[in-house]
Amino acid sequence: MKVAIIGAGVSGLASIKCCLDEGLQPVCFEKCADIGGLWKFSQDGGCSYSGSGSVYESTVINTSKEMTCFSDFPAPKHFPPFMPHGHVVEYLHMYAKRFDLLQHVHFNATVLEISRHRKPQENWTVESELPEWRGKS
Repeated sequence: MKVAIIGAGVSGLASIKCCLDEGLQPVCFEKCADIGGLWKFSQDGGCSYSGSGSVYESTVINTSKEMTCFSDFPAPKHFPPFMPHGHVVEYLHMYAKRFDLLQHVHFNATVLEISRHRKPQENWTVESELPEWRGKS
């Protein structure tokens, strides 16, 4: 079964991994050109789309890396105990690489509409700006 995931930030990446662990087929739509979600700092407020957000340049996590990291992928020992946003994004890249998650992400893919169907075989349709992908999840 295909599962649509909107966004490749912390929650989106964890969702992709959980889907794979359960034998599902995740299809992630990320409107930016990179993973990281709000943790990806941008001078213009996030991935150069108006209305997107990002952390401040000086943002540091307020929980320790040991409490913040995924249970199946510890943060590197050489990272500081309270990671700046750049380390969080680097950690997310390491996590995505370790579990081969990026192959399930469609970048620069803004979701335009999600609609529900009554047919059991077609539960939802996801329409995206990504021209090469229009499909049902």
